[in-house]
Amino acid sequence: MLVVDDDPTVRELLCAALRHAGFTVAAASTGQEALTGARSASPDLVLLDVMLPDMDGFEVIRRLREQSGPGSTTRPGHIPVLFLTARDATQDKIEGLVLGGDDYVTKPFDLRELVARIHAVLRRTSGDPSALLRVADLELDPEGVQVTRAGEPVRLSPTEFRLLHYLMANAGRTVTKAQILERVWNYDFSGDTGIVDTYISYLRRKIDNGGPKLIHTVHGVGFILRGPKA
Repeated sequence: MLVVDDDPTVRELLCAALRHAGFTVAAASTGQEALTGARSASPDLVLLDVMLPDMDGFEVIRRLREQSGPGSTTRPGHIPVLFLTARDATQDKIEGLVLGGDDYVTKPFDLRELVARIHAVLRRTSGDPSALLRVADLELDPEGVQVTRAGEPVRLSPTEFRLLHYLMANAGRTVTKAQILERVWNYDFSGDTGIVDTYISYLRRKIDNGGPKLIHTVHGVGFILRGPKA
């Protein structure tokens, strides 16, 4: 994620909070730094202030959206952008969204709401939520609400299904207990992480029973679902 804000105090607060929420974060203080960072790092999302010293955020997103040109599918033109700014006039919000912004949050803001908005944007822009998910011989059908392992059906409770869906949607990536709580149970970071351990154990008994282990613990961090190593 790329955080763009010219106020060093706000920028450092945002970076610290987002890292705590499990994101990898880079920072920029000017519009030009934002454009350079977007081209070089291809972040999953840009958190963009409007009032910047060299060009405003509206010009930044205009250039981001123009980089790929009409009909192009190159990465820079499709980076989600969430505006985070003190500019709270209705016309500013309209302009930001018309130019291609994916959401518009005004300062002052609640960090928990901001993280929730970020996740919502990422969900909307990460592809087809009904697409079949596969990891090794494990398959999950979000639309049919069905799971199979090696072709055999696996019966899961609704919570187990949501947890497995989140792990499979992030296959190969470590997710923290706080992230799981927020996405599966909609708890904030003060939630009891013990429930995550309990449901991971339920899933393991149903998913990893008799086949290669797919759900792994990353000690001190969280969990990762990945296929067997070759």
